[in-house]
Amino acid sequence: MLYSYLYGLHEIFSPFNVFRYITFRTALAVITSALITFCLAPYIIQWLKGFSLTQQIREEGPKNHQSKAGTPTMGGILIIISTLTAVLLWANLSNRYIWLMIVSTLCFSGIGFVDDYLKITRHNSKGLRAKYKFGLQILSALFVAVILYLNPQEPNATKLMLPFFKQWFLDMGVFYIPFAVFVITGASNAVNLTDGIDGLAIGLVAIAVLANAIFIYISGHARLAEYLQVLYITGAGELTVFCGALFGSAIGFLWYNTYPAEMFMGDVGSLGLGGALGTLAVITKHEIVLAVVGGIFVLETLSVILQVASFKMTGKRIFRMAPVHHHFELKGWPEPKAVVRFWIIGLVLALLSLSTLKLR
Repeated sequence: MLYSYLYGLHEIFSPFNVFRYITFRTALAVITSALITFCLAPYIIQWLKGFSLTQQIREEGPKNHQSKAGTPTMGGILIIISTLTAVLLWANLSNRYIWLMIVSTLCFSGIGFVDDYLKITRHNSKGLRAKYKFGLQILSALFVAVILYLNPQEPNATKLMLPFFKQWFLDMGVFYIPFAVFVITGASNAVNLTDGIDGLAIGLVAIAVLANAIFIYISGHARLAEYLQVLYITGAGELTVFCGALFGSAIGFLWYNTYPAEMFMGDVGSLGLGGALGTLAVITKHEIVLAVVGGIFVLETLSVILQVASFKMTGKRIFRMAPVHHHFELKGWPEPKAVVRFWIIGLVLALLSLSTLKLR
Protein backbone atom coordinates (compact mmCIF):
# COMPACT_ATOMS: atom_id res chain seq x y z
CA MET A 1 0.00 0.00 0.00
CA LEU A 2 2.60 2.51 1.12
CA TYR A 3 4.96 1.28 -1.58
CA SER A 4 2.53 2.16 -4.39
CA TYR A 5 1.70 5.55 -2.89
CA LEU A 6 5.25 6.63 -2.01
CA TYR A 7 6.86 5.36 -5.18
CA GLY A 8 4.14 7.13 -7.15
CA LEU A 9 5.48 10.42 -5.76
CA HIS A 10 8.91 9.97 -7.37
CA GLU A 11 7.86 12.01 -10.38
CA ILE A 12 7.18 14.94 -8.08
CA PHE A 13 10.12 14.45 -5.73
CA SER A 14 12.93 12.26 -7.12
CA PRO A 15 14.22 10.90 -3.75
CA PHE A 16 11.01 8.82 -3.54
CA ASN A 17 12.52 6.75 -6.33
CA VAL A 18 14.34 4.83 -3.59
CA PHE A 19 11.14 2.88 -2.95
CA ARG A 20 11.57 1.05 -6.24
CA TYR A 21 14.51 -0.88 -4.78
CA ILE A 22 13.68 -4.25 -3.25
CA THR A 23 16.58 -4.06 -0.80
CA PHE A 24 15.33 -0.75 0.64
CA ARG A 25 11.77 -2.02 1.05
CA THR A 26 13.07 -5.25 2.57
CA ALA A 27 14.88 -3.25 5.25
CA LEU A 28 11.69 -1.30 5.92
CA ALA A 29 9.74 -4.55 6.16
CA VAL A 30 12.18 -5.92 8.76
CA ILE A 31 11.90 -2.78 10.88
CA THR A 32 8.12 -2.52 10.50
CA SER A 33 7.35 -6.13 11.40
CA ALA A 34 9.78 -6.11 14.33
CA LEU A 35 8.27 -2.89 15.74
CA ILE A 36 4.72 -4.23 15.35
CA THR A 37 5.72 -7.40 17.19
CA PHE A 38 7.40 -5.52 20.03
CA CYS A 39 4.44 -3.13 20.40
CA LEU A 40 1.67 -5.73 20.24
CA ALA A 41 3.31 -8.58 22.15
CA PRO A 42 2.41 -7.40 25.70
CA TYR A 43 -1.22 -6.93 24.67
CA ILE A 44 -1.36 -10.26 22.85
CA ILE A 45 0.06 -12.04 25.91
CA GLN A 46 -2.59 -10.48 28.14
CA TRP A 47 -5.31 -11.26 25.59
CA LEU A 48 -4.27 -14.90 25.41
CA LYS A 49 -4.23 -15.14 29.19
CA GLY A 50 -7.62 -13.45 29.41
CA PHE A 51 -9.19 -16.07 27.16
CA SER A 52 -7.25 -18.90 28.87
CA LEU A 53 -5.46 -19.74 25.62
CA THR A 54 -2.63 -21.46 27.42
CA GLN A 55 -0.33 -24.38 26.70
CA GLN A 56 -1.34 -27.98 27.40
CA ILE A 57 1.79 -30.02 28.27
CA ARG A 58 1.90 -33.71 27.34
CA GLU A 59 2.47 -35.92 30.38
CA GLU A 60 5.03 -38.16 28.64
CA GLY A 61 7.31 -35.19 27.88
CA PRO A 62 10.34 -34.09 29.93
CA LYS A 63 9.28 -33.49 33.54
CA ASN A 64 10.80 -30.00 33.66
CA HIS A 65 8.31 -28.96 30.96
CA GLN A 66 5.37 -29.40 33.35
CA SER A 67 6.18 -25.99 34.85
CA LYS A 68 5.38 -24.44 31.46
CA ALA A 69 1.71 -25.37 31.71
CA GLY A 70 -0.38 -22.22 31.65
CA THR A 71 2.02 -20.26 29.43
CA PRO A 72 0.05 -18.37 26.74
CA THR A 73 0.11 -20.17 23.40
CA MET A 74 -1.10 -19.33 19.87
CA GLY A 75 1.42 -16.48 19.83
CA GLY A 76 1.92 -17.33 16.19
CA ILE A 77 -1.07 -15.07 15.57
CA LEU A 78 1.25 -12.17 16.40
CA ILE A 79 3.87 -13.41 13.93
CA ILE A 80 1.32 -13.69 11.15
CA ILE A 81 -0.21 -10.27 11.86
CA SER A 82 3.12 -8.44 11.95
CA THR A 83 4.48 -10.28 8.90
CA LEU A 84 1.47 -9.77 6.67
CA THR A 85 1.02 -6.15 7.76
CA ALA A 86 4.60 -5.34 6.79
CA VAL A 87 4.17 -7.21 3.50
CA LEU A 88 0.99 -5.32 2.66
CA LEU A 89 2.71 -2.03 3.43
CA TRP A 90 5.99 -2.49 1.56
CA ALA A 91 5.59 -5.21 -1.08
CA ASN A 92 4.43 -4.70 -4.64
CA LEU A 93 0.90 -6.07 -4.37
CA SER A 94 0.63 -6.53 -8.12
CA ASN A 95 3.15 -9.37 -7.80
CA ARG A 96 1.43 -12.77 -8.08
CA TYR A 97 4.00 -14.51 -5.88
CA ILE A 98 3.34 -12.16 -2.98
CA TRP A 99 -0.34 -13.11 -2.98
CA LEU A 100 0.48 -16.80 -3.31
CA MET A 101 2.71 -16.52 -0.24
CA ILE A 102 0.00 -14.70 1.70
CA VAL A 103 -2.62 -17.32 0.83
CA SER A 104 -0.28 -20.24 1.60
CA THR A 105 0.78 -18.78 4.95
CA LEU A 106 -2.82 -18.09 5.97
CA CYS A 107 -3.94 -21.59 4.96
CA PHE A 108 -1.30 -23.37 7.02
CA SER A 109 -1.73 -20.98 9.93
CA GLY A 110 -5.47 -21.58 9.80
CA ILE A 111 -4.91 -25.33 10.13
CA GLY A 112 -2.65 -24.67 13.10
CA PHE A 113 -5.23 -22.35 14.65
CA VAL A 114 -7.89 -25.07 14.57
CA ASP A 115 -5.41 -27.57 16.02
CA ASP A 116 -4.45 -25.22 18.86
CA TYR A 117 -8.06 -24.32 19.62
CA LEU A 118 -9.09 -27.96 19.91
CA LYS A 119 -6.15 -28.71 22.22
CA ILE A 120 -7.14 -25.86 24.52
CA THR A 121 -10.88 -26.52 24.57
CA ARG A 122 -10.35 -30.25 25.15
CA HIS A 123 -7.70 -29.59 27.82
CA ASN A 124 -5.17 -32.05 26.41
CA SER A 125 -2.20 -32.03 24.06
CA LYS A 126 -4.10 -33.73 21.22
CA GLY A 127 -5.88 -31.43 18.80
CA LEU A 128 -7.02 -31.97 15.24
CA ARG A 129 -6.98 -35.65 14.27
CA ALA A 130 -3.84 -36.52 12.31
CA LYS A 131 -5.65 -37.60 9.14
CA TYR A 132 -7.63 -34.35 8.99
CA LYS A 133 -4.63 -32.19 9.84
CA PHE A 134 -2.40 -33.89 7.28
CA GLY A 135 -5.17 -33.92 4.69
CA LEU A 136 -5.74 -30.18 5.00
CA GLN A 137 -2.00 -29.57 4.71
CA ILE A 138 -1.86 -31.63 1.53
CA LEU A 139 -4.81 -29.74 0.04
CA SER A 140 -3.20 -26.38 0.86
CA ALA A 141 0.13 -27.46 -0.63
CA LEU A 142 -1.64 -28.91 -3.67
CA PHE A 143 -3.29 -25.56 -4.32
CA VAL A 144 0.13 -23.84 -4.35
CA ALA A 145 1.68 -26.56 -6.52
CA VAL A 146 -1.08 -26.45 -9.14
CA ILE A 147 -1.00 -22.64 -9.33
CA LEU A 148 2.75 -22.75 -9.97
CA TYR A 149 2.45 -25.60 -12.47
CA LEU A 150 -0.22 -23.78 -14.47
CA ASN A 151 1.69 -20.48 -14.52
CA PRO A 152 2.13 -19.74 -18.25
CA GLN A 153 4.57 -16.89 -17.57
CA GLU A 154 7.20 -19.09 -15.93
CA PRO A 155 8.98 -21.59 -18.23
CA ASN A 156 11.05 -22.98 -15.33
CA ALA A 157 8.04 -23.86 -13.15
CA THR A 158 8.62 -27.62 -13.25
CA LYS A 159 12.41 -27.62 -13.04
CA LEU A 160 14.39 -28.82 -10.04
CA MET A 161 17.71 -27.06 -9.51
CA LEU A 162 20.65 -29.17 -8.34
CA PRO A 163 23.15 -27.34 -6.08
CA PHE A 164 26.90 -27.49 -6.75
CA PHE A 165 26.35 -28.02 -10.51
CA LYS A 166 26.22 -25.48 -13.35
CA GLN A 167 23.15 -25.66 -15.54
CA TRP A 168 22.08 -29.00 -14.09
CA PHE A 169 18.31 -28.88 -13.94
CA LEU A 170 15.84 -31.73 -13.79
CA ASP A 171 12.54 -31.02 -15.55
CA MET A 172 10.00 -33.05 -13.60
CA GLY A 173 6.99 -32.15 -15.71
CA VAL A 174 3.67 -33.01 -14.09
CA PHE A 175 5.51 -34.95 -11.35
CA TYR A 176 6.62 -31.61 -9.96
CA ILE A 177 3.15 -31.23 -8.42
CA PRO A 178 3.46 -34.14 -5.92
CA PHE A 179 7.08 -33.17 -5.30
CA ALA A 180 6.08 -29.60 -4.41
CA VAL A 181 3.30 -30.92 -2.16
CA PHE A 182 5.86 -33.10 -0.37
CA VAL A 183 8.27 -30.17 0.13
CA ILE A 184 5.67 -27.73 1.45
CA THR A 185 3.89 -30.24 3.69
CA GLY A 186 7.19 -31.63 4.93
CA ALA A 187 8.53 -28.18 5.78
CA SER A 188 5.35 -27.29 7.67
CA ASN A 189 5.48 -30.44 9.79
CA ALA A 190 9.25 -30.21 10.31
CA VAL A 191 9.00 -26.75 11.89
CA ASN A 192 6.06 -27.98 13.94
CA LEU A 193 8.09 -30.89 15.34
CA THR A 194 11.03 -28.60 16.13
CA ASP A 195 8.87 -26.24 18.18
CA GLY A 196 9.36 -28.07 21.46
CA ILE A 197 11.66 -25.92 23.59
CA ASP A 198 11.82 -22.19 24.17
CA GLY A 199 13.19 -20.21 21.23
CA LEU A 200 14.43 -23.19 19.22
CA ALA A 201 12.07 -23.17 16.25
CA ILE A 202 11.69 -19.41 15.87
CA GLY A 203 15.46 -18.88 16.04
CA LEU A 204 16.05 -21.50 13.35
CA VAL A 205 13.27 -20.01 11.21
CA ALA A 206 14.97 -16.59 11.45
CA ILE A 207 18.27 -18.12 10.28
CA ALA A 208 16.61 -20.07 7.46
CA VAL A 209 14.55 -17.16 6.18
CA LEU A 210 17.58 -14.85 6.18
CA ALA A 211 19.55 -17.31 4.06
CA ASN A 212 16.55 -17.84 1.81
CA ALA A 213 16.20 -14.09 1.32
CA ILE A 214 19.63 -14.06 -0.32
CA PHE A 215 18.76 -16.94 -2.65
CA ILE A 216 15.43 -15.36 -3.51
CA TYR A 217 16.92 -11.95 -4.29
CA ILE A 218 19.44 -13.60 -6.62
CA SER A 219 16.78 -15.74 -8.31
CA GLY A 220 14.74 -12.63 -9.06
CA HIS A 221 17.68 -10.58 -10.35
CA ALA A 222 18.42 -11.42 -14.01
CA ARG A 223 22.11 -10.46 -13.99
CA LEU A 224 22.95 -12.08 -10.66
CA ALA A 225 21.06 -15.24 -11.60
CA GLU A 226 22.99 -15.49 -14.85
CA TYR A 227 26.33 -14.83 -13.16
CA LEU A 228 25.76 -17.35 -10.36
CA GLN A 229 24.16 -19.95 -12.63
CA VAL A 230 20.81 -20.19 -10.88
CA LEU A 231 17.35 -20.27 -12.42
CA TYR A 232 15.95 -16.81 -13.02
CA ILE A 233 12.33 -16.58 -11.84
CA THR A 234 10.61 -13.47 -13.14
CA GLY A 235 9.10 -11.48 -10.27
CA ALA A 236 10.46 -13.74 -7.53
CA GLY A 237 12.78 -11.02 -6.23
CA GLU A 238 9.79 -9.28 -4.65
CA LEU A 239 9.56 -12.18 -2.20
CA THR A 240 12.69 -10.79 -0.56
CA VAL A 241 10.36 -8.24 1.03
CA PHE A 242 8.24 -11.09 2.40
CA CYS A 243 11.39 -12.69 3.84
CA GLY A 244 12.34 -9.40 5.46
CA ALA A 245 8.93 -9.08 7.07
CA LEU A 246 9.09 -12.66 8.33
CA PHE A 247 12.61 -12.17 9.69
CA GLY A 248 11.57 -9.04 11.59
CA SER A 249 8.59 -10.83 13.09
CA ALA A 250 10.76 -13.80 14.06
CA ILE A 251 13.35 -11.77 15.95
CA GLY A 252 10.62 -9.73 17.59
CA PHE A 253 8.81 -12.87 18.71
CA LEU A 254 12.07 -14.43 19.89
CA TRP A 255 12.36 -11.61 22.44
CA TYR A 256 9.31 -13.05 24.21
CA ASN A 257 9.83 -16.71 23.31
CA THR A 258 13.41 -17.08 24.56
CA TYR A 259 13.92 -19.07 27.76
CA PRO A 260 11.89 -18.84 29.92
CA ALA A 261 9.22 -18.17 27.31
CA GLU A 262 6.48 -15.65 28.01
CA MET A 263 4.41 -17.14 25.19
CA PHE A 264 4.56 -19.97 22.68
CA MET A 265 3.82 -19.72 18.98
CA GLY A 266 1.63 -22.83 18.93
CA ASP A 267 0.71 -24.71 15.77
CA VAL A 268 -0.79 -21.55 14.31
CA GLY A 269 2.77 -20.24 14.17
CA SER A 270 4.84 -23.34 13.47
CA LEU A 271 2.63 -24.76 10.71
CA GLY A 272 2.31 -21.33 9.12
CA LEU A 273 6.05 -20.61 9.23
CA GLY A 274 6.94 -24.05 7.91
CA GLY A 275 4.42 -23.72 5.12
CA ALA A 276 5.87 -20.33 4.22
CA LEU A 277 9.42 -21.69 4.07
CA GLY A 278 8.32 -24.59 1.88
CA THR A 279 6.37 -22.33 -0.46
CA LEU A 280 9.30 -19.95 -0.80
CA ALA A 281 11.51 -22.90 -1.75
CA VAL A 282 9.22 -24.26 -4.47
CA ILE A 283 8.59 -20.84 -5.99
CA THR A 284 12.29 -20.05 -6.30
CA LYS A 285 13.44 -23.61 -7.15
CA HIS A 286 15.60 -24.00 -4.03
CA GLU A 287 13.94 -27.11 -2.61
CA ILE A 288 17.19 -29.03 -2.11
CA VAL A 289 18.92 -25.99 -0.62
CA LEU A 290 16.05 -25.72 1.87
CA ALA A 291 16.92 -29.22 3.11
CA VAL A 292 20.46 -27.96 3.78
CA VAL A 293 19.70 -24.61 5.37
CA GLY A 294 16.90 -26.26 7.35
CA GLY A 295 19.03 -29.25 8.27
CA ILE A 296 17.96 -29.13 11.92
CA PHE A 297 14.32 -29.31 10.86
CA VAL A 298 15.19 -32.37 8.75
CA LEU A 299 17.08 -33.94 11.67
CA GLU A 300 14.17 -33.40 14.05
CA THR A 301 11.75 -35.00 11.59
CA LEU A 302 14.04 -37.97 10.90
CA SER A 303 14.48 -38.56 14.62
CA VAL A 304 10.72 -38.98 15.00
CA ILE A 305 10.46 -41.28 11.97
CA LEU A 306 13.36 -43.45 13.13
CA GLN A 307 12.07 -43.59 16.69
CA VAL A 308 8.61 -44.73 15.63
CA ALA A 309 9.97 -47.23 13.07
CA SER A 310 12.46 -48.71 15.54
CA PHE A 311 9.86 -49.10 18.29
CA LYS A 312 7.35 -50.76 15.96
CA MET A 313 9.91 -53.13 14.44
CA THR A 314 12.06 -54.01 17.46
CA GLY A 315 10.24 -52.68 20.50
CA LYS A 316 13.31 -50.56 21.30
CA ARG A 317 13.87 -46.81 21.08
CA ILE A 318 16.87 -45.19 19.41
CA PHE A 319 16.56 -41.94 21.36
CA ARG A 320 15.52 -41.36 24.93
CA MET A 321 12.73 -39.24 23.48
CA ALA A 322 11.90 -37.80 20.06
CA PRO A 323 12.12 -35.23 18.56
CA VAL A 324 15.85 -35.27 19.13
CA HIS A 325 16.01 -32.02 21.14
CA HIS A 326 14.18 -33.85 23.95
CA HIS A 327 16.83 -36.60 23.78
CA PHE A 328 19.54 -34.10 24.66
CA GLU A 329 17.38 -32.56 27.37
CA LEU A 330 17.03 -35.97 29.00
CA LYS A 331 20.80 -36.46 28.72
CA GLY A 332 21.21 -33.45 30.98
CA TRP A 333 21.60 -30.51 28.61
CA PRO A 334 19.96 -27.40 30.06
CA GLU A 335 17.30 -26.10 27.71
CA PRO A 336 19.15 -22.86 26.76
CA LYS A 337 22.32 -24.85 25.97
CA ALA A 338 20.43 -27.19 23.63
CA VAL A 339 18.79 -24.23 21.88
CA VAL A 340 21.99 -22.25 21.34
CA ARG A 341 23.90 -25.30 20.11
CA PHE A 342 21.16 -26.09 17.61
CA TRP A 343 21.21 -22.44 16.50
CA ILE A 344 24.97 -22.69 15.92
CA ILE A 345 24.49 -25.77 13.77
CA GLY A 346 21.72 -23.94 11.92
CA LEU A 347 24.05 -21.01 11.21
CA VAL A 348 26.76 -23.34 9.90
CA LEU A 349 24.25 -25.07 7.63
CA ALA A 350 23.02 -21.69 6.37
CA LEU A 351 26.58 -20.70 5.46
CA LEU A 352 27.08 -24.07 3.79
CA SER A 353 23.96 -23.54 1.71
CA LEU A 354 25.17 -20.09 0.64
CA SER A 355 28.47 -21.61 -0.44
CA THR A 356 26.60 -23.54 -3.13
CA LEU A 357 26.24 -20.26 -5.01
CA LYS A 358 29.94 -20.26 -5.87
CA LEU A 359 30.73 -23.97 -5.81
CA ARG A 360 29.19 -24.66 -9.20
